[in-house]
Order: sequence, then structure tokens, then C-alpha cells
Amino acid sequence: MVVAPERVVVRFEGDGAGTGPLSWGQLENWSAIVKQGTWLPLGGVRPLPEGTTLDEVVDEVRYLMGRYQPMRTRVHTGAGGRPEQVVHASGELTVEVHDVGTDADNDAGGTGAGPDSADLVAAAVHERLRDTPMDFAAEWPVRYAVVRQGGRLTHVVLLVSHFVTDAAGAVTMMTEVAARTATPVAGLQPLAQAGWQTSPAGRRHNEHAQRHWERIVRDVDPVRFPPPAEVVSPRYRQGELTSPSLPAAVRAISDRSGVESATVLLTLYAAALHGVLGVDPVVIRPITSNRFRPGLADVVCTLAQAGLFRIDVGGGSFEDLLPRAGRAALSAYKYAYFHQAEMADLVDRVGRERGAPIELGCYFNDRRGAGPAPDAPAAFRWVAAQEAPTFEPLFVHVDDATSDGAEALRLTAYLDTAHVTPASAAAVLQAMDELASKAAALQPAAL
Repeated sequence: MVVAPERVVVRFEGDGAGTGPLSWGQLENWSAIVKQGTWLPLGGVRPLPEGTTLDEVVDEVRYLMGRYQPMRTRVHTGAGGRPEQVVHASGELTVEVHDVGTDADNDAGGTGAGPDSADLVAAAVHERLRDTPMDFAAEWPVRYAVVRQGGRLTHVVLLVSHFVTDAAGAVTMMTEVAARTATPVAGLQPLAQAGWQTSPAGRRHNEHAQRHWERIVRDVDPVRFPPPAEVVSPRYRQGELTSPSLPAAVRAISDRSGVESATVLLTLYAAALHGVLGVDPVVIRPITSNRFRPGLADVVCTLAQAGLFRIDVGGGSFEDLLPRAGRAALSAYKYAYFHQAEMADLVDRVGRERGAPIELGCYFNDRRGAGPAPDAPAAFRWVAAQEAPTFEPLFVHVDDATSDGAEALRLTAYLDTAHVTPASAAAVLQAMDELASKAAALQPAAL
């Protein structure tokens, strides 16, 4: 017997209500939400400490919704069909409470759920909340549920749309909610960000970014990857490589060269793309936090945007490539703060003028330090294959990990096999790992 969950309505209120255009960070994520047909949920299942009460859960929900304006933001269609953010001063969020049976319930002909099934119920609730589409105009961009067994709360399921925050903002949120920080929120909130972005200073910055992008897209081959001979099914794949040797290798290269580790990893990716796919110059969209900008360091919101990085790899060695990559990366990071829709229009216009659409779907995201380090075998493996939602042509993430309890890095590739074959994507990750080991040991590493 399936028992309907109890529904607890949590009333909340907070400051900063208002309506305005989407900030550049919000617009970047809104574009991905529309393109991929998913609400981009972040979060998952968290076991609750023994003795956690429902009142404590309600208090956490009220704190989150009241403190962070993006949690109280809905998206409406404004003038000209453009999306607008609407920050509300108050509202209600419903928390689902799912009861799980016990052995006594089973003996009495109850739900049939055993004492170990709270994990399974939490996983099922998470899957349902994650896969249910979201109406951003009518719902808060957050979903909350708890699992209760024998009167004890065992798990919380919390999902927040990527429209609310990026990884750095999520770290701030988790830190503050754990401490119940009561000081005013730091930095410019999305409505204030949008105000600056529409000011003369903001428009000038956007124009500088557009000039940087236009120089690149007018010069490079419109096609990023050699077209595969066939598209496999399922079309979209996810694979990952966990490497225990990569952290030490990246540190050694960075220490010797004076190039930041993030740029070392980006350079390894560029060199691997060149070596495996034969492309040159290499053009990559590095995800940039933008939190080095004034007033944005600790804001709980989405700020990260994908810049545009171009480098001629050519011959020579990896050591030769590093300083050039460092200079190109600085430009990419500087101009990774822009109006996404206007930039997309610029790229489309240049493509029409050149007679071919310009494909920029090669992404790189260094997410180290953004979350827990899961343990995985030191090997490459395929972990997902699907027809929907869709992926970009190639998107590689770097995350902290462990392997047999030792420090490691995990390289994850999301790919569209209409652009990149599974074999090529796996080879790119393996080439990054192998090239890092050679470069760290000062072995010849011709590109």
C-alpha cells in the first residue's frame, strides 16, 4: 500500500523583493534550462542525525527561503518576451514527509516496507522530485522532502535549481545554514547585479567582451570536432576517469612553471584535444566563477559563465604551451562576464556572414573544492547513456576524488556522439592523465 506523504506548509519572508531583468549569471543558466529541457537540479539525499525533529527541518527551510533571495525568485515573461526575475517578499513552501513502515507494520499487514527501506524510499523520492518538470513562473526553484521511520526522521531530500546558485554559492549556503549565520547577506544580489549590468559601465564591459569573442569566432574554423562516421544510440554519454596520479602531477607542473593549477588543467585539456582529435587552434569554453569581481565573492547566486579560450597548439612541448595558455586563459576569464543572449546573437550573426554556423560546444569546468570527494576505482568507466536530456558536444569536468582512500582527481566527460565518438572522449581524458605524468616528470611530451 502506497501512503500519501504528509504535507507541511512552511511560511517564510525575506527582504529584497522586486522585479527586473535576469542577471548575466541567471541568463546563462536559464539558457541551459531552456535548451536542455531540464530544471538543472542540484543537491540530493542527506542522512539526518539521530534526534532531528520536524520543527528543526521547518526552521532550516524557513532560514534558507528567507535569507537567500534567489530561493524566493520566480521567472516571468516580460516585455518583448524576455525573461524577468521576480523576487518575492514572502511565500509558502510545502515539505513532503514520507513515512516508512517498520517490522511491526509488516507483521500487521502494513505498508510492507522493512526497517532498512528508508534509504530506498529517500532514493525514490529524490528521483521523482528530480525528474518532475518545474514551472519556474508558479513554483519556487527548490524542492524539499523528509523521510520518517518509526517516528524518527532519517533523511532529507533537498533539490535546488542551478538557476538559484552555482557551486561556489552552494558552499556559502551550506556553511551559513550550518552556523545559522544571522549577519546580513554579503555582496550584490541578482537584482542589484542586473542593475549594474544595464548601467553604462556594465554595457561597456559587455561590449569589450563581445569584441574579444568576435575576434576569435571570425578567425577559427566553425567546426570544433571532426564529424564522426556514425551517431551511436543512445546518443548522449557520460564517462569518467579517476586518477590518483593527477593531483601530484598538476601540483608539480604548477610549482615548477608558476602557472596556476586551474590553467595547468585547462592546458592539459587543450593539448589532449589537439593530440586526439587533431584540431588546431583549440577553442574551449572554460567555466569561470566571476567571484573575483567586486561585491561577488560570497553571494549565494549563479555567477559562473563560460568564457572563450583560444590557443594555437602547434608543435613544441607542453612546457612551451603553458605560458601561452596562461595568457590566453587570463583573457578568457576577463571576458567571461557578459550578456548571454546578446553574445549568442553575435555568434549567430558572424556565422551567417561566414556562411556556416560556428560551433562553440567544447566546455571545461574545474570544480575542485566544490564538494565531497567520492571514492572510485583508478580507471576509466562509462556511467550513463541516454537520449534525453541532451548534452553539449563535449563537456569535461574536474572534481576532487579518492581512489582506495588516496587523493585523486576525477575527469568526467559528457558528450554528444553526433560530434564526438565515445572512443575519442575516453582518449581525451586518458591523454590528459598521461600527458600530466610525463610533464611532471620532465619527460618529452611533444604536442
